[in-house]
Amino acid sequence: PSPPPRTQYPALSKLMQKVDFADAVQAAVNQDSRYVAEAYIFLQGVLSDAVAKQRKDSGGEDRHVSGVELLDAFRVGALREFGPMAITVLEEWGVACCEDVGELVFNLIEVGAFGKSETDRREDFASGYSFQDAFVTPFLPASKREKNGGSGDRAVRVCG
Repeated sequence: PSPPPRTQYPALSKLMQKVDFADAVQAAVNQDSRYVAEAYIFLQGVLSDAVAKQRKDSGGEDRHVSGVELLDAFRVGALREFGPMAITVLEEWGVACCEDVGELVFNLIEVGAFGKSETDRREDFASGYSFQDAFVTPFLPASKREKNGGSGDRAVRVCG
């Protein structure tokens, strides 16, 4: 007899998906050592948040999450999770700009963990926000933001 379909045992199916994602993360880390596993795991949570927000905003309609929507969810999630330490955590993970987020996404696509539409491109992540503006400036005293045009004293690596 053939094995039962995954949907017959939802808990087992869920467990298998987690194991599969862990394997995919390991494959992505092995293929591209610039980023650590935690960055991919965080990105998976961010994508889940983006999908949930998109469903809520569209009244339950399922549609593809764009690069811009994913970047916004990434920013919100990093600020919520790490606050003023976001830039430090992300840099520790090798993620220093929106292009790095795109690389994470496409690494997961290449190992089969994420899907993509025909219109998705790495370049979708190039026109995102400055990590300095997103993760450093909000925590600077007002006097530093005004004096330095939002740049503060901290040097943040710029991609691209």
